[in-house]
Amino acid sequence: MHIRAVCLDELPVLQDIERAAGECFRDIGMPEIAEDEPLPLGELARYHDAGLAWVAVNAADVPVAYLIADRVDGDLHVEQVSVHPDSARRGVGRSLLDHLADRARNEGVPALTLTTFTQVPWNAPYYAARCGFRPVDDRELTPGLRKIREREAAHGLDRWPRCCMRRGL
Repeated sequence: MHIRAVCLDELPVLQDIERAAGECFRDIGMPEIAEDEPLPLGELARYHDAGLAWVAVNAADVPVAYLIADRVDGDLHVEQVSVHPDSARRGVGRSLLDHLADRARNEGVPALTLTTFTQVPWNAPYYAARCGFRPVDDRELTPGLRKIREREAAHGLDRWPRCCMRRGL
């Protein structure tokens, strides 16, 4: 897999990837997550314009996964990482996270952060076992991470256990 910056004309493909990746949540009793619409094109364009959106592409240069990030309290925060099911379980998501970590190191950014479901095997357990992330106690959240968690709760994501995680670089 090759990782590169996303092109503006590929933003609808990112939405398709996220929809496809979300389908696996139906199998574990979280259909609301599968039915949640991806970010609108305008919001995805904001990540593109900020230089904070990447895709993993196949041999035909077609995106099969993507990652978007924000700058939050001095760290790079993984807003979304999605892998199309046809390319899952091949380390593609981990490669995108490693790509972001390399960029962060080059910029002198101390850590990556993300929020995720604690009891979904391909979420928090995976990030801890395979990607070097560690849970952050809620009492230790930075102001920006607190705001992210509040937005997630307002969106209904706290219906299932969630946490913030951090990967020091």
